[in-house]
Amino acid sequence: MTDPTPTDKPPLGPDDFDAQDAALDALREHDEEIPQWEFCEGFLAALVCTRRAIAPDEYWPVLLGDGFNPVAHMEFVWRWQRRWTEVAAALDAPVENLEDERTFQPEVLDTRGAVLALPEVERGETDLDSLPAYAQVWALGFMYAVETWPDEWLPPRDPEAAQMLDRALETVVVLTEDDTGKPTVSMFAEDGPPSVSERRLDDFGAAIWAVYDLRQLWKSLGPRIESVRKAPEPGRNDPCPCGSGKKFKKCHGAG
Repeated sequence: MTDPTPTDKPPLGPDDFDAQDAALDALREHDEEIPQWEFCEGFLAALVCTRRAIAPDEYWPVLLGDGFNPVAHMEFVWRWQRRWTEVAAALDAPVENLEDERTFQPEVLDTRGAVLALPEVERGETDLDSLPAYAQVWALGFMYAVETWPDEWLPPRDPEAAQMLDRALETVVVLTEDDTGKPTVSMFAEDGPPSVSERRLDDFGAAIWAVYDLRQLWKSLGPRIESVRKAPEPGRNDPCPCGSGKKFKKCHGAG
């Protein structure tokens, strides 16, 4: 898998992610289906892991619509490339636990925690259950990329590798569902009202390891080898496909 142009700039920080969100907000003024950055973050992570290197001119229309012009949004694209390089480096690092500073950490939101942290009068009639659960939007973005290029995620012939793929994708799919556990912690603020369950945090950690597995699986197998199928030649007494009106044996099959 080929990564975008490497960069020696520092990792993206809060201001960079805010800038990405602002750019997406601006695009959303003309196309309401433009996703949030968290969705883009999941989509990007899947592209980093996809077996075949998906070219930008192939994935931009899928993610941001046919009207997206990368040249007109170079700062967004440049930050995207930096983030791609960061994610690839993290997934290739020999980490053994999630506390390692090199570990891949998806940029995800605790939307429910953010709302609960507001004064009650500012929450209005917001239905917390209607808000996405922690990391849910990220997982939806990841699986959207998987479902867009299904041929690149076909199970390998090796049974163990196929099982590894299936298990890893199932682990990510778990996060696309709601967090129905008892909230015990806030990921929005250390002392914020609880909004995320312990089970959700465990599932999130498992999903991070699943992404590592997917990256390593496809890197070890390499791109799929397409079998070349030779078109059957016409019979000697069949009309020649060149359109001459002669039999194949009297025309291009005479050699």
